[in-house]
Amino acid sequence: MSTPPAGTTKKRIFSRDDYLAPLPIPTGRKPSDVLNTIWRKNDVFIDIGNYSIGSAVMVLWVGIMVFLSMSFFTRNIAPDFSQDILVVGAVIMALPILFLIQGLFRKVPLPVRFNRQRREVCVPREDGDYWIVPWERVTAAATQHSSTSQAGKNTMGLLIVGFENPDPLAKEGNKHFYFAFNCGGGTTAMALWECMRSYMEIGPDAVEDQTARFDRFKGIWATYWDDLLNGAKLRGWPVTILWEGFCGIFIFNTLLIDVLERWKLNPPPDLTHPDIIEWSKPLPPEQWAKRSPELEHAIAKREAEFAALAVQETA
Repeated sequence: MSTPPAGTTKKRIFSRDDYLAPLPIPTGRKPSDVLNTIWRKNDVFIDIGNYSIGSAVMVLWVGIMVFLSMSFFTRNIAPDFSQDILVVGAVIMALPILFLIQGLFRKVPLPVRFNRQRREVCVPREDGDYWIVPWERVTAAATQHSSTSQAGKNTMGLLIVGFENPDPLAKEGNKHFYFAFNCGGGTTAMALWECMRSYMEIGPDAVEDQTARFDRFKGIWATYWDDLLNGAKLRGWPVTILWEGFCGIFIFNTLLIDVLERWKLNPPPDLTHPDIIEWSKPLPPEQWAKRSPELEHAIAKREAEFAALAVQETA
């Protein structure tokens, strides 16, 4: 399946597509795991999961709080309108909440494993099979779409990471697999992609992660208090009370997110196939796979473009 070369951008009136790979050249963005997709990270591999229970809860909780606030502040001014808001909110939020509850009782999908020493990606399949895909053949694109209504402009976007079955005899329905991350597209999608690209091309230290949340030995309230203390050290108590305190509990419900993540992702699912366990073991440095000449050239060209752009901006 042919895709435009990395670095290509296609703009339309209400959409924009940024093609990021292949080949995986730098995007110029700082790696940022905005959806907490990194489940494991070490010197050999990184596990990327697409089960973001925290993002789902945050989106739904904000909607719930909006309807409850509207109903609360209009209860004395227009009681009938206040009740109508509750009914409308219940109708609108009921289906997403049911989907969330249904998802909680499903098995967490296995992560995709990126092995930087072999420069390969393991893609587990539902039937227990798996693909080993060369890193430089992975496709990635940031897509963004906008729409305009009476409520104003609405922009949505995805990061789409694709893998192609290396088996040339694979059936039509088993040739491609895609990961889609609801991260807003554009620069945010590039920053999320950079987590995978920078890990593979630069190293583990180039990517920050939040994997410590999967190994919490303290209770929920004790962990929340530690988060407040850490936030106060970084930003001071006023900002911490506003952000981690008020917004964290009432707007995003981080306590509920912590409960659900402990339930579903403590620990995250692992790849247990014997072949993948062996494939995931470290290799001697002399056996590490190297970049292809084509990728070396593409990265050098891209870095030269960024350097020239930086000179123009400072001139």
